[in-house]
Amino acid sequence: MGKEQIGFIGLGSMGYPMAKNLVDAGYAVHGFDIRPEVIEKFVADGGSAAHSPAAAGTDVDILIIVVVNDAQVDSVLYGEEGAADALSNGSLVLVCSTVSPDHSRATEAALAERGIHFLDAPMSGGAVGAMDGTLAFMVGGPTEQYDRAHSLLNIMGGHLYHMGTAIGSGTTMKVVNQLLCGVHLAAMGEALALGARAGVDPNKIVDVISTSAASSWMFADRAPHILADDFTPHSTIDIWPKDLGLVLDVARPLKIPVHLASAAFQLFQSASGAGYGKLDDSAIVKIYEDLLGFSLLDVVKK
Repeated sequence: MGKEQIGFIGLGSMGYPMAKNLVDAGYAVHGFDIRPEVIEKFVADGGSAAHSPAAAGTDVDILIIVVVNDAQVDSVLYGEEGAADALSNGSLVLVCSTVSPDHSRATEAALAERGIHFLDAPMSGGAVGAMDGTLAFMVGGPTEQYDRAHSLLNIMGGHLYHMGTAIGSGTTMKVVNQLLCGVHLAAMGEALALGARAGVDPNKIVDVISTSAASSWMFADRAPHILADDFTPHSTIDIWPKDLGLVLDVARPLKIPVHLASAAFQLFQSASGAGYGKLDDSAIVKIYEDLLGFSLLDVVKK
């Protein structure tokens, strides 16, 4: 038996290298993105072109969706030329996007009515992890379907976690993950602003923190963007009001206070409102620069 046919929707900063890793592993991958030039590049890299979500879902065994939010998942599945109508009975959909647990459960129910299986499979590790195939996948759903997807997930990620057989368990874990990531980013901006305002060279701040107990993956990955004054988006500011909003939504009915996540949400909301939404999320530091009327990099030049 040959390898399964794979449909892939969303060839962005993470989706593209994920799909390419599958192609490099010998899978036939039919990729769709809203940008025609990205599809052309994917074909040049050995993939097949799908010019609509429906085309990506036609004659495939497994469909992988890597888009931004709940609304985009719904659009590519049920919108104009949506994939849901093209998928065959018994096929499997993996949603790797950061969505709410309730949305995952609703998607599973809607697809089950069509005879289609579902796993919520959000990931973490950023664009670097996507390129290196070292992403962490947090998967919720039946063991049979998890086993079916295991080989694909193992190619795209070096760390696989089956969070449980209940749909939504993967996305719940991703919400917990995003709480920490968002707070770490916000704390990074605050710490760099404090140190630089006090006259410490930001390069030295990053050197010290990166080798101390205060470091985090987010700090180590994002702080160099700030030092390079390069805010080319890998993960944007606008992602975080959405993701931290999910944290607040999950916490609210549980009556769990999430003080730090709430503060980080407001900080990212401020950055988005200030016009930085499309920049890399390391640009959170710009809120402090605006408030204080100085640039971190000016401290280096003194």
